[in-house]
Amino acid sequence: MEKYPFSDITYGVIGVAMEVHSELGPGFLEPVYHEALSIEMTRKGMLYFSEPQIDIRYKDTVLNKKYSPDFLVADTVVVELKALPKLTSTEESQIINYLKATRKTVGLLVNFGASSLEFRRFINQNGKVAQSKEEI
Repeated sequence: MEKYPFSDITYGVIGVAMEVHSELGPGFLEPVYHEALSIEMTRKGMLYFSEPQIDIRYKDTVLNKKYSPDFLVADTVVVELKALPKLTSTEESQIINYLKATRKTVGLLVNFGASSLEFRRFINQNGKVAQSKEEI
């Protein structure tokens, strides 16, 4: 199996997300999962920032408007949380645009709202973002 960029980090985030979902289940609002995920990442010793301000670039210009993902893990992996019945192409488009605009390499879209935890991993390679087919 081909190893994707930052697999160890994304596996760690997905693992703590599974732990949070297993404990809380679906049905809470996103801020509850955000706080619980923060607790678990701290317990695991993961380096992360909660809702950091990240520059958005338009061509060669940094915009005044900043983007605040739910988490930025190890300064490379953007993590967006959702608490929806099901992920749609709208949420996927959001993280794709965030990766392009911030020029970050990897994004995780994590949904706690479904009966089973949903997640999608996206890779940004030179401004072309695609969903990773890697499964855990």
